[in-house]
Amino acid sequence: MAMALRVVVPPHPLLSHWLTVLRDVQTPQPLYATAMAELGRWLTYEAMRDWLPRRRVAINSDEAPTSGEVVDAAIPLLAVIAMRAGLGLWQGGQTVLPAAQVGHLHATADGISMLELPEPLPQDGGVVLFWGELGDPDPLLHVLDRLAGAGVQGARLRLITAIAAAPALQVIGERHGELTLHCAAIDPGLDANGKVSPGIGIVDTRLFGFHQSR
Repeated sequence: MAMALRVVVPPHPLLSHWLTVLRDVQTPQPLYATAMAELGRWLTYEAMRDWLPRRRVAINSDEAPTSGEVVDAAIPLLAVIAMRAGLGLWQGGQTVLPAAQVGHLHATADGISMLELPEPLPQDGGVVLFWGELGDPDPLLHVLDRLAGAGVQGARLRLITAIAAAPALQVIGERHGELTLHCAAIDPGLDANGKVSPGIGIVDTRLFGFHQSR
């Protein structure tokens, strides 16, 4: 794995709790959706900890003038949601980033992801990519290549995913080693069908409660 790739797995008991709920094959669809949203909320919080731009402001408290820090809304932030699995994470992430612009990407029949982004992309802002789970690295590589072509890479980009397979991280790191990725766990491998193992099930199916055609 490329050493520059930064994979952050926050050691938080709530993340461990909600990840266990996702892994359990007996978890019903409504609770699965809740667990995914909670992961999205906590992972977004952690990803933004040292990343959100801030500025100092002068204010008046009840007792005396003072100063403090606020998020600098003048610097744009774009949330890109991988449809459909990334929607679960974004349900929670949106509570942390309510003012973010939103873009979408869709997987096509040939596995290529079609990006739907605001035009033009913010030139000085950050992009947060919400990706349901990282198993097969090829769709994500396509997206990262497209974003890099638009100048979005390195310090301007963060990726949030529920879980990531170690082999996929190795492939991503070889081509996009400057990426910072936040997830709840790194799973050791992929099964014969290319799904993360032990994983969290088929995310689209468990998140929405029924199979959806791709």
